[in-house]
Amino acid sequence: MRAIGFYAPQPITSDTALVDLDLPTPEAHGHDLLVAVKAISVNPVDTKVRRSHQPPDGQPRILGYDAAGVVTAVGPEVTLFQPGDAVYYAGAIGRPGTNAEYHLVDERIVGMKPQSLSFAEAAALPLTAITAYEALFDRLRVDQPVPGAARVLLITGGAGGVGSIAIQLAKQLTDLTVVATASRPETADWAKSLGADHVIDHSKPLAAEYAALGIGAPGFIFSITHSVQHRLDLAEIIAPQGRLVLIDDFDQAFDIMAFKSKAVSLIWELMFTRSIYGTPDMIEQHKLLNHVAQLVDSGALRTTLNTVLGPINAATLKEAHAQVESGRMRGKVVLEGFAD
Repeated sequence: MRAIGFYAPQPITSDTALVDLDLPTPEAHGHDLLVAVKAISVNPVDTKVRRSHQPPDGQPRILGYDAAGVVTAVGPEVTLFQPGDAVYYAGAIGRPGTNAEYHLVDERIVGMKPQSLSFAEAAALPLTAITAYEALFDRLRVDQPVPGAARVLLITGGAGGVGSIAIQLAKQLTDLTVVATASRPETADWAKSLGADHVIDHSKPLAAEYAALGIGAPGFIFSITHSVQHRLDLAEIIAPQGRLVLIDDFDQAFDIMAFKSKAVSLIWELMFTRSIYGTPDMIEQHKLLNHVAQLVDSGALRTTLNTVLGPINAATLKEAHAQVESGRMRGKVVLEGFAD
């Protein structure tokens, strides 16, 4: 089967940052589905792993987490799917990735593809939808109000992949006022089009930008990007006993003492945690993705797809990685189809 991988961490400008490969087609065992991949999406985690991970023993590392495709075979323990099912999912970080013609994935982290979406449109959703859904409902517990706080959710980086779906989920499934941040007219317009009630500029002092809205201290903050940069502003903005969820990586220390006087809960979200540790509730991601598919098919949510590239090969994937690394993404970039 055709696949794309890398042998050593390199900048995306290197000729061998990603290379085309020919590998054996894997076989399904246990709870695994073998999926014929039709479309993939690129996320910041893809670029981080490519830049920092040294594959062992001279073997290539196959990246890719988001995928949409068709089940072609199932392991003997599979009960949720059968060959021919159209599915979408975000994979597991400890296994070979979706940048391949065929991919193995545990059925418990897979959902039925939204019927109203193409494979490309569906591939834009899984990782960001799982991240946003878990952040809002499992980590921030937005259905449990913070005493005295405004019923407001502040999302930093509202125009990116995670922010784009978080805005929609919050507007469709909660009564929260949603404030998103963006720094360019086109990204601000994007966030508004997804349902954000207010958009403020994160290139300016964030606490002052938020205070100018006059809507009260938020009980919930979803800090998606540049959390170190915004740390003191977030501490000033959040309500006492508020909840702050983080997903970004830091290249310097994140000093949490500024949040102590307000007894703020700082919580991590990582959508790979359930699959990494095989948690007893791993099947919640299957349920979550099916719920998102229902919301999409009912018209309550829309895909966050912004750009489609093709075919799926090393050259096109390098272009997608470069777009993600630019830090100027609006929505998601997807690759569709292998060349005949």
